[in-house]
Amino acid sequence: MSKRNSLVVGLDIGTSKVCAVVGEVTDRGVEIIGVGSHSSQGLRKGVVINIESTVESIKKAVEEAEIMAGCEINSVFTGIAGGHIKGFNSHGIVAVKNKEVSQRDVERVIDAAKAVAIPMDREVLHILPQEYIIDDQDGIKEPLGMSGVRLEAKVHIVTGAVTSAQNIVNCCNRTGLNVADIVLEPLASAEAVLTPEERELGVALVDMGGGTTDIALFHNGVVKHTAVLAIGGNHLTGDIAAGLRTPIADAERIKQRYGCARTSMVAKDERVEVPSAGGRTARTLSRQILCEIIEPRLEEIFHLVRREIAKSGYQSTLASGVVMTGGSTLLPGMIEMAQQVLGVPVRLGLPTHVGGLIDVISSPIYATGVGLVLYGMKSSEKNFFRIREDNVFSKVRNRMSDWFSEFF
Repeated sequence: MSKRNSLVVGLDIGTSKVCAVVGEVTDRGVEIIGVGSHSSQGLRKGVVINIESTVESIKKAVEEAEIMAGCEINSVFTGIAGGHIKGFNSHGIVAVKNKEVSQRDVERVIDAAKAVAIPMDREVLHILPQEYIIDDQDGIKEPLGMSGVRLEAKVHIVTGAVTSAQNIVNCCNRTGLNVADIVLEPLASAEAVLTPEERELGVALVDMGGGTTDIALFHNGVVKHTAVLAIGGNHLTGDIAAGLRTPIADAERIKQRYGCARTSMVAKDERVEVPSAGGRTARTLSRQILCEIIEPRLEEIFHLVRREIAKSGYQSTLASGVVMTGGSTLLPGMIEMAQQVLGVPVRLGLPTHVGGLIDVISSPIYATGVGLVLYGMKSSEKNFFRIREDNVFSKVRNRMSDWFSEFF
């Protein structure tokens, strides 16, 4: 049983695929010992639209990972994305009780920072401390034990739709899995593909999946801005299907095999066989026509990313440029186009910081899954994730026990 207790499982429920990654925590760090993947049909733009299909995909991906790892999976860390995700910065101030910052003071200042009006249909997913300020001394990362009379905290708060998070929990529960935590997907991907130096200097992580493009900006080692754009690789597939008049499944296959981000990289005499819809005979078209469909859509996505980075106000702090990851970044010419549109250095992010099955997971497709494992390893929270299930009595009881512990 000791080995099983040291397992951490990341479950990436994406729009185009569900991926389960099993990591074992050892003295040397995290060893990846199992990977399972299955195509996903039940999500649209990162949000569950069909519970049955999603449950089936999760079941198959988890079974595959269990067989490879030789273990039974009971609890998972799962990701969340979608256009409903909103991130914003907040600020809290409290007086330090005994002229020295205690753990209780830190908890109180975080509570003060998160005391913002949030609609009933939204839930706080993450409260990420950026820095603490003690008596006008800023830039403090760890305030415990420091002397002062006033403590301030700057935090980044991520909220999401309660129903979207609950649907993810429901899908996992119906496959017999407990959800240890729900993690914003770009934060998970960042754990796997970014280096500490990049986070410190300033970097934007762009995770381009099938249904969404997720963005997280880091500076001074902390999250400054997060956003999810409801546009991704599936939009390219849809454009190809419409432009070439071919079924979606064939359009996806053509995109993966022959697609290219830039028309200039393709020879004029290259041809592509395109199946027709409705049993009509297949046609052959120039590969350049395919790339002429892909290129403007990709440019549009990168312009939206650039606008989001500019809107954050941290555009000038990205000394390390942009790191791109996610399954849709595998198209040839993608990095060069991103560099051209965004106007900063861009590199492809592959999962690192782990051992074990490195050759299997060395692809942007597994960035979120591996990141969820690393996030789970770092997380000290052992409570299972439940949304708005605390009744009033338990809240009052907890609050009263806090008071008693403070006074007695």
